[in-house]
Amino acid sequence: MPGDAGDDMLSWDESVFRDESVFEIDHVPETFRHRESQLESLKYALRPAVRGSRPLNTIVRGPPGTGKTTAVQKLFSELRARTEVRTVRVNCQVDSTRYAVFSRLFEGIFEYEPPSSGISFKKLFGQITDRLVEEDEVLVVALDDVNYLFYENEASDTLYSLLRAHEAHSGAKIGVIVVSSDLSLDVIDDLDGRVQSVFRPEEVYFPVYDATEIYDILGERAKRGFHEGVVGDAELDRIAELTAESGDLRVGIDLLRRAGLNAEMRASKTIAIEDVESAYDKSKHVHLSRSLRGLSDSERALVRVLAANDGEQAGAVYEAFHEETGLGYTRYSEIINKLDQLGVIDAEYADVDGRGRSRELTLAYDAEAVLDRLE
Repeated sequence: MPGDAGDDMLSWDESVFRDESVFEIDHVPETFRHRESQLESLKYALRPAVRGSRPLNTIVRGPPGTGKTTAVQKLFSELRARTEVRTVRVNCQVDSTRYAVFSRLFEGIFEYEPPSSGISFKKLFGQITDRLVEEDEVLVVALDDVNYLFYENEASDTLYSLLRAHEAHSGAKIGVIVVSSDLSLDVIDDLDGRVQSVFRPEEVYFPVYDATEIYDILGERAKRGFHEGVVGDAELDRIAELTAESGDLRVGIDLLRRAGLNAEMRASKTIAIEDVESAYDKSKHVHLSRSLRGLSDSERALVRVLAANDGEQAGAVYEAFHEETGLGYTRYSEIINKLDQLGVIDAEYADVDGRGRSRELTLAYDAEAVLDRLE
C-alpha cells in the first residue's frame, strides 16, 4: 500500500534528533567515561584550594579530542557548586595575549567586562588580586589551548604574572592548570628561565581513546542525542572505526550529527551507512576547521596565498603575501611558524640550487578543503 512506504519517512515536523546539542563539540556530557584516573589526579592537585590554600599547578597534555577540556569543565562545575573556590577557564585560541587572559579573569571574578581601553595591565592585575585578598578567595585558572599563547610569544609573561601574584600582592592565591594539545610543544622548556624557576607542575596525560572506548562514548552520545532506533549497530561501528582512524573523538561526535542531518535530508528515520560515509568528508576536517577559526585576517590571507602557491619556495609565497597585505617579512615569518605549529602547513627546509637552504611550504590538507573552511 502507498501509505506503508511512509512508515520509515520523516514528516516535515519530525526529527531524528532527541537533543541535537549533545553533538556540539563543546557540550559537556553528563556521563564522562574512561578518564577516571585523570580526574583523580586533577582532584588531587585542586584539593588544597578547597581548604583555602593555593592548589598545585598542573599541566594537562594529550592529543586533540581526548577529553582534556571536558575534564576541566566537569571539575570546575563541581568546584563552583560545592565550594567557594573561584574558577575561570580561558580559551587561549580566542584570548591569546596576557592582557586578554587577565581581562577574561577580571570578567570571571567581577561578572562584567573591564573597560575596553584606558586601563593598564598593572591596574587590571591589581584589581583582580585586591578582590581575591579582600574576599579571601582562591582562584583556579585553566589556560585551555595554552599552545596559542606560545605561538604569540605571550606564554612566559602570562604565566609569570599568575605564578608571582602572591609576591606582588601578599595573600593572593592563584593556581594554574595549563592545557595543551600540541604534543611537539614542551611547555617547561619553552618558557623563560624566570618562569621555569617557579613553575613545578604536576603532569596529567590524556591518551588517545582506544576503539572500545570510542564505541562506548559515541554510543552514549547517540543514545542521548537521537531518538531510539535512529542509529544501528553497523552504522555506529563504522562511525567508531572512522573516529579511531582519526584519533580524535570530536571527529566521531561531529560525524554522528552530520550523519543524522544527512538522514533527515533523505526524510529517513534511520541513519544509513551512506549517510556516514558522505558525512565523513566534512567531519574528518573538524581539527582543521577549529584551527582556521581562530586565525586573524592576515593569517587567513597567508593561508589563502599558500593554497594558491602550494609547494612553492618561501620567497615566492612571501612576495604574493606582501602584495596582498602589505605586511613585511618579519610578520610573514611569524605567521608561517604559527601555521606550522598548528599543523595547517608543513614548512620543510630544502636545498635550492645556488642559493643554499630555503623553506618549502605545503598545506597539510587538501587546498580545496582549506579554502572551503576559510569562507
